[in-house]
Amino acid sequence: MRLRALSPALALLFAICGAASAEESARKAAIFPAEVNDPTLAYGRKPLPADQKRLDLVTEVLRKQLAEKGGLQSVDLGPQAEEIRKESPLYKCNGCTAPIAKALGAELAVTTFADKGANQLFSLVVTITEAESGKVVRQGQAVIRANTDDDWSHAARWIVKNRLLAEPLPGRS
Repeated sequence: MRLRALSPALALLFAICGAASAEESARKAAIFPAEVNDPTLAYGRKPLPADQKRLDLVTEVLRKQLAEKGGLQSVDLGPQAEEIRKESPLYKCNGCTAPIAKALGAELAVTTFADKGANQLFSLVVTITEAESGKVVRQGQAVIRANTDDDWSHAARWIVKNRLLAEPLPGRS
């Protein structure tokens, strides 16, 4: 009888320990804010507010999807904020994100940019790079032929599912 009473308590204890060890084993990733390459903007000008809103949305979708589906824990970018600002735009910095990610204690660097072709035609590109070597381990791209929050979110989720995590990331079985 006592064994039956102990079983739920042991199951709860094992579940808590399993959750803690899973959190400890999560790979750390520096997920940088999504950027836009808009040839209609003069150098140094900020994207339109609607475009910036969608870039922020894409960044959040990527963080959530990569955590839930890929087991990646996003690190705080704050300690390297000045370096990130100095090197921006990151899609043009020629590999600067790997050392920044490494300095933040991350194993991986995740960068995203939207290449604007027209008001309703964007190419969204997401790249995952090893922080240690700078080697690209995954990359995905989707063309967005509309300009709504739902379209941008869908494109980010599609890239994660069908390109970035279609196979396990290196270092995972």
